[in-house]
Amino acid sequence: MKKVLFIGDIVGKPGRAFVMDRISSYREENSIDIVIANGENSAGGSGITPKICRELLEHGIDAITLGDHVWDQREFVSEINNLEKICRPANLPKNCPGKEYLVIENDGFRLGVLTLLGRQFVAMKSECPFLKADELLSKLKKETDAIFVEIHAEATSEKIAMGWYLDGRVAAVVGTHTHVPTADARILPRGTAYLTDAGMSGPYASVLGREVQPVITRFLDGMPRKFEVAHNDVRISGCLIEIDSEQGYSKKIELITICNED
Repeated sequence: MKKVLFIGDIVGKPGRAFVMDRISSYREENSIDIVIANGENSAGGSGITPKICRELLEHGIDAITLGDHVWDQREFVSEINNLEKICRPANLPKNCPGKEYLVIENDGFRLGVLTLLGRQFVAMKSECPFLKADELLSKLKKETDAIFVEIHAEATSEKIAMGWYLDGRVAAVVGTHTHVPTADARILPRGTAYLTDAGMSGPYASVLGREVQPVITRFLDGMPRKFEVAHNDVRISGCLIEIDSEQGYSKKIELITICNED
């Protein structure tokens, strides 16, 4: 049995500082084999930089996934091909730089990791995530013992549909993007762990990681303003999955939250 921890979107300096401070000890205390983190909001709340990537990988994270903010930091476009253990959404256009998937090894166990970008209410050009999953799964089955799929999408229906579509074909399907953890962690009938959204790793005294008042006033008057990253009630949110390393399916999934006072 292998334990895989996935943590939701890391938001800004408060989120990444807390992750780097706590993940290594949490990993050791809970005998976790592999840690995956979505890092697409870790640089000022929008995008990621090569420096932040390296820092996260040095502090107990094995793989970094990304989402629709992948290109928000300009220098990242030219650096992503030089970075290890980082993959962009697999269903972006073929000419985009970066890896479509990762294979993370732990004591002979090989876990395939990939992110699929949803197309409902997401303003970023991408291929059909369902067909892309079919394409990559046929390849990854030969290279891995189990597969973890992140579905980075706005629409709950699209995430749930992906879970059912891949049930019995991958170890886990976990959603991200909305920054709000959901209460539907479960094992689907054919052995795939599923969660609609893992939530965010960042400040929860906020509106999706941003200072509250500017967001409220934007709703009131519609005027543009800058949404700074908030700082209070920082938490790590994600899920812990137990995967049968022989069969490649999951036995357990639970939502986890690590707070400052824990």
